[in-house]
Amino acid sequence: MTDDQTMAAADDGWADPIATALLILADGTVIEGMGFGFIGEAVGEVCFNTAMTGYQEILTDPSYTGQIVTFTFPHIGNVGANEEDVEGLVSSGACGVIVHAPVTGPSNHRSREHFNDWLKRRGIIGLSGIDTRALTAFIREKGMPNAVIAHSPDGAFDLEGLKAKAAGWPGLVGMDLVPEASAPERREWEGTTWLPEIGYGQSGHNKFRVVAVDYGIKSNILRLLADVGCAVTVVPATTSAEEILALKPDGVFLSNGPGDPAATGAYAVPVIQALIAQKIPTFGICLGHQMLALAVGAKTMKMHQGHHGANHPVMDFTTGKVEIVSMNHGFAVDPASLPSNAKETHRSLFDGSNCGFELTDRPAFAVQYHPEASPGPRDSHYLFARFAALMEAKGA
Repeated sequence: MTDDQTMAAADDGWADPIATALLILADGTVIEGMGFGFIGEAVGEVCFNTAMTGYQEILTDPSYTGQIVTFTFPHIGNVGANEEDVEGLVSSGACGVIVHAPVTGPSNHRSREHFNDWLKRRGIIGLSGIDTRALTAFIREKGMPNAVIAHSPDGAFDLEGLKAKAAGWPGLVGMDLVPEASAPERREWEGTTWLPEIGYGQSGHNKFRVVAVDYGIKSNILRLLADVGCAVTVVPATTSAEEILALKPDGVFLSNGPGDPAATGAYAVPVIQALIAQKIPTFGICLGHQMLALAVGAKTMKMHQGHHGANHPVMDFTTGKVEIVSMNHGFAVDPASLPSNAKETHRSLFDGSNCGFELTDRPAFAVQYHPEASPGPRDSHYLFARFAALMEAKGA
């Protein structure tokens, strides 16, 4: 696509001839479609997600802060929305969503709200009716572009202003977005988990005290910690090591989150270094994986197209098994930079990127992907039991 090229809305016989939503890439490319959801404009990085289900969990994952999600699966929104499937505690997650087919009315017994109304309420702009396959192919070839997504029901846009906004946005490299995604105050997780045929309820057993550092934590992570007997105190990302140690945790959890890990590491790394020096069992996921890596001297790097989806194959070297996992990250740990005391435990079978490591001299490990799923397969739930086993061994 060139600077002046326009990708028109797909003509499926339903599209209004007047475009009511635009995606303007930083190179000047204009993609026209039909708007839904929140009315307005937002700037972010465009990525694609290959999951076929779980659009609510994806769009409310705080790791998507500052991003516009393109779904490769054409039918999104058709099972409506509910509050049980919201993952973020604070952040709305993605600022925009791009789909191929128009959003239909909900058809699911769990639906409590039309997807369009839910998006409006959460401030997420929607664009439909475009060839999402072409946009995905563009991202795979050129990388994740910066862009503005805009929705105006009357089709009136300040095109030149939007182009300037897209071109002027600096992008995610060097950007610390954790303050937007982290809860500002400490809170006790109520211990809810999913109970068969009942829904969300109390786990009923708390064996370990865990402090979860909130860089943008997902609710299902907290549920799975509760499942393995953890009473969890969630603390803000800027909490000091002294404050965390004062809570006398059996273990520390480093959460997922958005933005450039190197930027967040400016204040997070010294805290983690102080915690692992005390040999407290530590478990990191996603951004938490990158934070632990930076804390032991490794480096992170921006990925070309990132990993976003619920169907990624990963090799677990500790078991010799391949698991299918859920991923959402645009930065990765440089495996060549891992120190000698960091043993690689997981690797992507798509591109060979590092997906996990453990420390050989301290009870700490981390994975790049999302073992809690939501959405995604449950192949990796065992990692929460592995964390509990570390805490058990430490207390023995």
